[in-house]
Amino acid sequence: MTTSTPDFPQLLQEFFLRRLVAQRGASRLTISAYRQGFELLLRYAESRLGRPPSEMCLADLDAPLVLDFLDYLEQVRHNSPRTRNARLAAIHSFARYASFRDPTSLPILQRLLAIPSKRFDRPLLDFLTREEIEALLAAPDRSTWSGHRDAVLFTLLYNTGARLSEITGLRVGEIRLDRQACVHLHGKGRKERMIPLWKNTAKQIDAWLTRTGRDPQAPVCPNREGTRLSPSGLRKRLAGAVKKASVKHPSLRARRISPHTLRHTTAMHLLQSGVDLSTIALWLGHEDPATTHGYLEADLAMKEAALNRLPTPAESRARFKPGDRLLAFLEGL
Repeated sequence: MTTSTPDFPQLLQEFFLRRLVAQRGASRLTISAYRQGFELLLRYAESRLGRPPSEMCLADLDAPLVLDFLDYLEQVRHNSPRTRNARLAAIHSFARYASFRDPTSLPILQRLLAIPSKRFDRPLLDFLTREEIEALLAAPDRSTWSGHRDAVLFTLLYNTGARLSEITGLRVGEIRLDRQACVHLHGKGRKERMIPLWKNTAKQIDAWLTRTGRDPQAPVCPNREGTRLSPSGLRKRLAGAVKKASVKHPSLRARRISPHTLRHTTAMHLLQSGVDLSTIALWLGHEDPATTHGYLEADLAMKEAALNRLPTPAESRARFKPGDRLLAFLEGL
């Protein structure tokens, strides 16, 4: 019995429904990231080829087009190399699946799989000082509905060190406000973790839920329509708060503060308070504890403290050693 070769639209649908959902059990966040990547790719291909995605074939998405798409992400959409590589990872995953379902297209798919990830410099992690984070948390106007929500939102981000997707997807039923107040976060790769809440954070959340309601399925920090706050909406609200806080702390003006900066800030303040790296890795939901070592690299104050614990080496005069003729020749080149 022979099976017909699927066309491109069918192949892409199978990749999401059969490969990601049924076989791999991919998380909602992974599926969302892959979906966004292919939406961008298909819209780009449509503008280049002049026909809708449903009429495309696998050969249309060849290596030259994908390479141009990756350049478009960086040059036009101003995506970082990290985001570019994430989009390419989704394309590679699809290409590996398609190579089994459609062996006749293997030459095209092999060229896609040969596209390398882009190497990039990893900058030191940016984080806020305690004075800066206090100014940021105090910036929202709590007398307004949106200001009250933003104050709770930013406090939760700082308390938990949550990722953007984790905090926007947080529901009321995933927060406990009893004696052991905590929040239940759903992280990358279906990993879940419980993060304790400060008493002040729990008190703020309780006051906010008294205002908005306690439906367990409702988002903790919704938009005006009562639905989940979008990532762009969160970034916009944070940018407004940073602008207001920069009046008191001008050092914030020239910096790019993102929700991930608050995550780094949580980790750095835990580290500076004496919390060990393994606990911080669990707090942040890092799959590889080695990821957490980046915070040690970023903290200059801790390096200076370690240096101060070392005795200053005593100065000693170096003995004169006659030079070797061959070494002198090499040094003179």
